[in-house]
Amino acid sequence: MEAEDMENSIAPPWVELPPDITSSILQKVGPIEMLKSADKVCSTWRRLCHEPAMWRVVKMQNAGADFWDREDDLEKICGRAVECSNGELVDLSLEYFGSDKLLSYIAERSPQLKHLRLVCSYNVSAEGLSAAVKKFPLLEELHLYYIAITKETIETIGSSCRGLKSFKLNNQICRHPYIEYDEEAIAIAQNMPELHHLQLLGNKMTNEGLEAILNGCPQLESLDLRRCLNVDLGGEVGKRCSRQIKSLRHPQDPTEDYGLDTEMHDFESFDEDYPSGFSDIDLISDDDDDYEFSDGSNYSDDDEMLFEY
Repeated sequence: MEAEDMENSIAPPWVELPPDITSSILQKVGPIEMLKSADKVCSTWRRLCHEPAMWRVVKMQNAGADFWDREDDLEKICGRAVECSNGELVDLSLEYFGSDKLLSYIAERSPQLKHLRLVCSYNVSAEGLSAAVKKFPLLEELHLYYIAITKETIETIGSSCRGLKSFKLNNQICRHPYIEYDEEAIAIAQNMPELHHLQLLGNKMTNEGLEAILNGCPQLESLDLRRCLNVDLGGEVGKRCSRQIKSLRHPQDPTEDYGLDTEMHDFESFDEDYPSGFSDIDLISDDDDDYEFSDGSNYSDDDEMLFEY
């Protein structure tokens, strides 16, 4: 009996690992498994899983066959991760999920955020993003993929995040008609003078917008114009780009290294009203104003977003 008690009292081998090694292992597991599984393994792992230092970088992706069913669960997990960071979050990446409510929750609790990446976060609106960036004064990188925003949003980003060094605003690419739209480029030129890196894949700007960027962003080192089909680099503006920009990607350059969809799409019925290639139909779901989280709690626009862990 004593031998059995001694055997049961022996700690599992992973408990004896140095904390830095255990932390490295847990970070490789990722935030979803850390908060759903790893923090239940033992008290040591639970303590490490809730250390703020573990949550300075949070990268989450919605993928798999249950894509739509997972979105609310991922928002809750992301909220728990933000809580665990205790204000120390500096780098956040969300792919294929996210909403104005979640972004507002993050903004209230992440004053040190420096890097924000949103990919196909269709429930994040221009208004929601504008409200959030006002609370990210230290933001240095903002990378947006297939997020519909307005020139007013760009102006708010520029005025709120004065130290912004890297900006990506990448759109789906429309085959035709070639709508010319320079307002986004001009807003960038007028409000983001400290930019060093700019990527505008699929933008509808013309040479006029490009020249505004060259004039308004004198510190620009890299400029990605792939699939900017209204830009012509064959004349003087092209020569100026070559002189001023160290790393220049041309409109017809290959996109194999981009990592997301760069196929051309037909948006004939929406292009004139929605220059970025999105419509209200794409962005608003049937239950936009009132939806249910996985624990059965209902949240409306008037409710405070709470995450329990």
